Amino acid sequence: MAIRTTKDTVVSWGFLSPFMILFSVFLVFPIFYSFYLSFLGAPTDFSLANMKFVGLKNYVRIIQDWQFWSSLVVTAFYALISIPSGIIVSLALALLLDNKLFGKSFFRSAFFLPNILDMLVVGVIWALIYAPKFGVLAQISTALLGENNFFNTTGLLGSPYTALLAVIFAMTLKGAGFGMVLFLAALQNIPNDVYEAADIDGASEWEKFYLITVPLLRPIIFFMVITGIIGSLNAFTEIYAMTAGGPQVVVGGEAIGSTSVAGYYLYKQFDAGNYGYAAAISYIMLIITLGITYIQQKLSAKKAGDKK
Repeated sequence: MAIRTTKDTVVSWGFLSPFMILFSVFLVFPIFYSFYLSFLGAPTDFSLANMKFVGLKNYVRIIQDWQFWSSLVVTAFYALISIPSGIIVSLALALLLDNKLFGKSFFRSAFFLPNILDMLVVGVIWALIYAPKFGVLAQISTALLGENNFFNTTGLLGSPYTALLAVIFAMTLKGAGFGMVLFLAALQNIPNDVYEAADIDGASEWEKFYLITVPLLRPIIFFMVITGIIGSLNAFTEIYAMTAGGPQVVVGGEAIGSTSVAGYYLYKQFDAGNYGYAAAISYIMLIITLGITYIQQKLSAKKAGDKK
């Protein structure tokens, strides 16, 4: 028996070894190497070989970097708007398509399709839609409002007051299909007996939704909040494709990008050759993500305990 168990273990590790090698080379090693880089200074020739040890200077620099903290504020606005919007739209689609609607399979596939498209492709498409003069939105607004209108002259991505909202709108539509699938799976696992008992007690449709459906969907909502926070802190491709961090807005005498989220600011530091500083920023963002996730888990556990 022991020989067979040992043989099975060896065979199992043999099948797992290709994945473990790739996992170690492309995930584990970069994690530890980037932590090592966070203690090195910027090279003079964009070469990793010429970086010198600077200790905690990169982390001290982050504390004093006003641009980084302003990018976190922009990221917070991005998350506070995009996460609730994504949850609401996804849940609305799931509730609509959970009924006996003609052609619901087609609509489910149609709404999920944008989720599998590359983020860069989606960003470029929406940038073309929003583009003044030649974009689809500009053409429609010109036909309805004439040439001298906001959508045709400035465009949604050209104004610091609408650029971030325009990006959020595009990304909400892109990701709504994934959330819709999650909510659909959860809705179909809710027993009909629960709703029948509520009907007997005289509960209205709103009461059934608020007191039965939403509490039973809480694990999915929590999952979407956590993944939304991580996605907001990692947001880069959509910003790169649609706005490149702009347009600029002046706050406190300093010019900042109205869509320059933390992920894009990290990219700019890396692109400028500040590899050590960029690595330090990435670990600060990791700590922030873990902290927010921990707090969210504690709050959810407390609410669940209070209801019991």
